Amino acid sequence: MLYEMRLPPGITHTTMAEIIEKYEVELIQTDDGPVLRGEMEELEMARDRILESLRERIEELENPGSES
Repeated sequence: MLYEMRLPPGITHTTMAEIIEKYEVELIQTDDGPVLRGEMEELEMARDRILESLRERIEELENPGSES
């Protein structure tokens, strides 16, 4: 069964390209914005990568000039 997961704002094109390439998910454009469509397990792994990416970005913004 396929599920859909709405994408939060702030995900970069680079991260989205990585997720689409690495996981078996499809990016779908809906009236409510972009969603990922795929099996639950794949969406959960994609979600974890999205959260990791957002945390990294927040850390960069909180600590400009420092290396992660």
